[in-house]
Amino acid sequence: MSISGSSWLKFGLFTVGLGQSFVFVLVPPLARDLGLTVIQTSSIFAISAVAWALTSAFWGRASDKYGRRNIAILGLLGYSISLIALITPLFLVERNILHVAYLFPALVLGRLINGLVGSATRPASFAYVADTSTKEKRTVKFARLESSFLLGTVAGPLLGGFLFLITNETPFYVFSFFALIAAIGIYRELDNTNIKKENNIKEVKINWYSKTILPFLIYAAILSLCQASLLQSIGFYITDLFNDFENLPTLISMTFALLSISTIVSQYIFTDAFPMKNFNLLLFGTSLLIFSYSTMAFFQSISVYYLSIIVLGFGFGMTRPALASSLSLAQTPENQGSAAGYLGSVIPIGHMTTPFIAMPIYAINPAYLYYFSSILCIGLVLFIIIHPTIKKSSLI
Repeated sequence: MSISGSSWLKFGLFTVGLGQSFVFVLVPPLARDLGLTVIQTSSIFAISAVAWALTSAFWGRASDKYGRRNIAILGLLGYSISLIALITPLFLVERNILHVAYLFPALVLGRLINGLVGSATRPASFAYVADTSTKEKRTVKFARLESSFLLGTVAGPLLGGFLFLITNETPFYVFSFFALIAAIGIYRELDNTNIKKENNIKEVKINWYSKTILPFLIYAAILSLCQASLLQSIGFYITDLFNDFENLPTLISMTFALLSISTIVSQYIFTDAFPMKNFNLLLFGTSLLIFSYSTMAFFQSISVYYLSIIVLGFGFGMTRPALASSLSLAQTPENQGSAAGYLGSVIPIGHMTTPFIAMPIYAINPAYLYYFSSILCIGLVLFIIIHPTIKKSSLI
């Protein structure tokens, strides 16, 4: 029995999730042990995030022109190469084959490949689903893609931790090999959909400031800041507030696991088992975020903290697929790739701006950061209610 092309796409995003989560777990401590500073290590990922933001829209447009399959494969190949290029300098320096002076630029180059080329897979995948799904099924199809990636982020540290017992490099080589398998599967089983060429549709260009694009990008950018500020502050928050607990790394790992799992469960419940309209998903999901951030700030206990994380995951599980689906439904068929690319370009914005916006607020008082996030989410609720483009495209 052959595996369908869409299943290979999901597996591809799953492999990307494997590496993305494990890279953030393993590379920073290894790099620091070999002499890099915290600022240098964070810069490696920041530069990649900038590259991702600058190229995602380009790859979305390229998938409109050259086909979803080709661009998705290119992204997986770039991601696969980036994993090898990222771990190899660490491997060489650790064995005194490469001088430590070359470590930082080598790691920047390795991660930059992911930002420049690896960013192609996501917009091409979502555009393919938009091409091949009905309006009524768009949200649930997008949710399943998101879930595939999230499953990878959960499995990455678990599987990677097991493979790490063999050698430091083994998880990266295995995850890179998985991506190559996904690329081969996509090539063999996925139709290279190309809406413009196949249907002889005259190109109607859209830009990030188009009225059917900009409202969703504003929502996505603010949501990205709220999510990234949480992810980047979790380790500090647990260490600062719950330092009387033993084994703090376990508490931090549990937080990431609970957030990912609750997001997946939420996507299944509210987009598959008991589907809701996109407008309700955005409205209720953002309201859950307000509740979660507020309780996290006001009730500083470990039990309330974990409850807030679970509720937060439910909120993200509702808002992310609804946002992608609403944006897609607002576009014409020939612009699905471009729209997905623009959305992908704002995903890294939160990680790029958190050090300058969120962390200074955290430095004053940890609670202030989560109050700040709850205020931003209140603004998003009002934005959802009053903006006509979001309301119109979210009614399905």
